[in-house]
Amino acid sequence: MCGIVGYSLRPGPDFAAPFARSARPDLAPVLHAIQHRGPDGSGIFEDIGAGIGLGHVRLSIVDLNETGAQPMQNPDREDGIVLSYNGEIYNYPDLRAELEAEGHQFRGTSDTEVLLRLLEVVGLDSISSLNGMFAFAAYDRSTGDITVVRDAYGVKPLYYTESDKGVFFSSEVRGLTAMGVTPDIPSEEVVGRYMTFLWNPGSQTPSPNIRKLVPGEAITIKAGRIARQWEWFRSPTLKPNPSSDQQSKVVTDTAKHLRDAVHRQMIADVPVGAFLSGGLDSSAVVAFARELTPNIKCFTIDPVGGPEDGTPDDLPYARQVASHLDVPLEMVKVDPSAMARDLEMMVSQLEEPLADPACLNVLYIGRLAREQGIKVLLSGSGGDDLFTGYRRHRAIGFDRNMRHFPQPVRNGLASCAKLFNQRIPLQRRISKFLSGMALNGDQRLINYFAWTQRADILALLSKPAREAVDQVTFIEPMVEYLQKMADEAGDIDRALALEQRFFLAEHNLIYTDKMSMAASVEVRVPFLDHDLVSFASTIPHQLKQRGKEGKWILKKAMEPYLPHDVIYRPKAGFGAPLRHWLRGELREMMHDLLSSESLIRRGIFNPQAVSKLITDDVVGRKDGSYTILSMMCLELWCRNSLGQAKLGIEPAFSDFTKTL
Repeated sequence: MCGIVGYSLRPGPDFAAPFARSARPDLAPVLHAIQHRGPDGSGIFEDIGAGIGLGHVRLSIVDLNETGAQPMQNPDREDGIVLSYNGEIYNYPDLRAELEAEGHQFRGTSDTEVLLRLLEVVGLDSISSLNGMFAFAAYDRSTGDITVVRDAYGVKPLYYTESDKGVFFSSEVRGLTAMGVTPDIPSEEVVGRYMTFLWNPGSQTPSPNIRKLVPGEAITIKAGRIARQWEWFRSPTLKPNPSSDQQSKVVTDTAKHLRDAVHRQMIADVPVGAFLSGGLDSSAVVAFARELTPNIKCFTIDPVGGPEDGTPDDLPYARQVASHLDVPLEMVKVDPSAMARDLEMMVSQLEEPLADPACLNVLYIGRLAREQGIKVLLSGSGGDDLFTGYRRHRAIGFDRNMRHFPQPVRNGLASCAKLFNQRIPLQRRISKFLSGMALNGDQRLINYFAWTQRADILALLSKPAREAVDQVTFIEPMVEYLQKMADEAGDIDRALALEQRFFLAEHNLIYTDKMSMAASVEVRVPFLDHDLVSFASTIPHQLKQRGKEGKWILKKAMEPYLPHDVIYRPKAGFGAPLRHWLRGELREMMHDLLSSESLIRRGIFNPQAVSKLITDDVVGRKDGSYTILSMMCLELWCRNSLGQAKLGIEPAFSDFTKTL
């Protein structure tokens, strides 16, 4: 795991070739800004005459010697490729063997060198042969082009900007800002998306002038301009479903593919550890990892004061799995007060206003793992997104029985959503289920991913912001994605497609990468092994979500390896006591960030509407906790990224009076 940065300057009146030194970013301080991603080494390559620069910080995991240093180039080819690469390619031993069989020789043992040689020998078509997580930039000295690529499922991030100066890219936004890119005021559309989902689907970031490559996307840069942008990978299409008499084989094959994925992703020249929450997914990963490393060190969270009301306690299950598999378990005590205090740091590290305190758990575990000499952790992320498991997948099953109701009946059910007590978890979930009953087709399906309804968001926006999004739908990227799917795909399959393309890439994987790399730890995701994802796409949805039982096929596959009560335990996630925090530890911060003065200066939200929501949340008329947190995180992002140099879309009246 590493970090990459780079640029391609645009020739012009101000940057006549050879490019002036003042036009080129100094990459040394840029690399320092992302040094947490790679504290073991760094390197810079510049072609001054072409206005090209590549930088790299290294977290040494495979080939710890200088032969693995980057940016890497073939010393035998002056017109070859220069590569700056972040990630791991798990099938690189097989790819290397194929190249060696053709007579190619290697200096070291890294996957970087294999990728470099593939690009030189096969070209960009070789990307489709990679099974791994990566973001890389390849400068072809024979053409002067730089091609920047993000992996198929978006495990590794890559941000870029194009301006009249050229194209700049980095593993993190702070790399761009260190190259002189100034973040801009969030658009009203992006604000609406963060408010809807707590994360932002699509290629946009909070700053309109900074974008991210989406999973499976690449760009080719020529002379400081993006010459080509294309999708090199799309999630596997649904294949014919196996008949019911093949179920036993599907169960066996599920276990085999997951085992192969875990074993493949344990390749490293440093110790490998694992997350172990006590849920099925992380437990399954550890069960197969211990086959290669019997004493693999595992890490979990011990929340002080227990989990949030209505959320099962993970810790007893994590201990049970560790005992059953006979692996060591390290526990990180998490103090809710400390988490609340770390909220501002979380938004800064994420570089996006993701409103999910669970992000901090990855940081806490990453720090402990690093202190104990662990550079690599295996994660169970992705299991729910391949095999079902979220509450919304179960709700879709109920939805199937209700969609045939006449529209007036469904409208009435949707209006009943507001009648439930938002302080009671079950009633809160029923209210969420009913809230989308009036919607049809894919819009109702997407609504299961939404946290705040459009009408509620519009009510919170200032008048100018509300007018700006009057004709904007916050769900458009997801609608467009589903439109490309085959019509015969059922709701569960369509939901899983959204999980894999959006919820994983724009939420789970983003925060996993950013928070683990803050501790200089690499996190690998075996459930997103390419072969496993392709296999999972062949499994009929009836074997994934079977009635009320989510992840049915995976549960059957793991019965020989894990205790029955762990496999069939209630679904849990990290339930931060947010509702308590807003009345306690976060109360002062909330009133500062969402004060009338602050909101007027920013110009995005209506102070009176926000104040009413806070009051309704306190007295229990509404469950506004995550909507409130989302607004807080947006303001934190603005303060951190924009400071006072830029405000919002509507200057404050008080600011005008000061100038009169």
